[in-house]
Amino acid sequence: MNNGNLFDLSGKVALVTGASRGIGEGIAKLLAQHGAHVIVSSRKVEGCQAVVDDILKAGGSAQAIACHIGEMTQIEAIFSAISEQHGKLDILVNNAAANPYFGHILDTDLSAFEKTVDVNIRGYFFMSTLGAKLMKASNGGAIVNVASVNGVIPGDFQGIYSITKAAVISMTKAFAKECAQFNIRVNALLPGATDTKFASTLVNNPKILEQAMAHVPMKRVAKPEEMAGTVLYLASDASSYTTGTAINVDGGYLIG
Repeated sequence: MNNGNLFDLSGKVALVTGASRGIGEGIAKLLAQHGAHVIVSSRKVEGCQAVVDDILKAGGSAQAIACHIGEMTQIEAIFSAISEQHGKLDILVNNAAANPYFGHILDTDLSAFEKTVDVNIRGYFFMSTLGAKLMKASNGGAIVNVASVNGVIPGDFQGIYSITKAAVISMTKAFAKECAQFNIRVNALLPGATDTKFASTLVNNPKILEQAMAHVPMKRVAKPEEMAGTVLYLASDASSYTTGTAINVDGGYLIG
């Protein structure tokens, strides 16, 4: 904490998954603006490098490392690289997610089920265990899991995705409870409808969008960068006594 600025991340090493675009890109850029060295990660390194270039142009510090969190070998490889290059990890933002199936829950096939579970549950779990072990070795850190309002109220035709996001909320609490003794805080962000490629099924369908906005008091879709401020709070000393919580950033959707 420098100069009494609770949001200062100078000297911190942060890993953001799914950071080549959308919400992850917004998070990576904001953490870098506040002084963190950001490891920008997603499945393809080219997209990550474009975000890194933007951060460097703006005077920040960042690097790109590819990682598909649905693959255990890649999860192990990225933490091995971080350990060798930096010797520590202060901030982990689990943002990469899979949502391959949009349709009735009864028609969910095994392939879509496995892909969604492998990334959204197994991926988040083992990213968190390996990340927390690195944090434990250097006296603590902060993990932020990007879940979804669909983890609270299942989204229409997004059954298995919603189930995995409910699991992420539960996982956040379980890790928070057991890792507090190591000075590791674990919290979740619950985005509402956000204008990203990931949410294009919703955002680009006028009929579905109109139905969705009927339940959002603010009557609009979020911009990806509107999610980043909450993650900055949860990753910084501003939230030093906050753990195990899930913060809705949803334009009021969950008010009901």
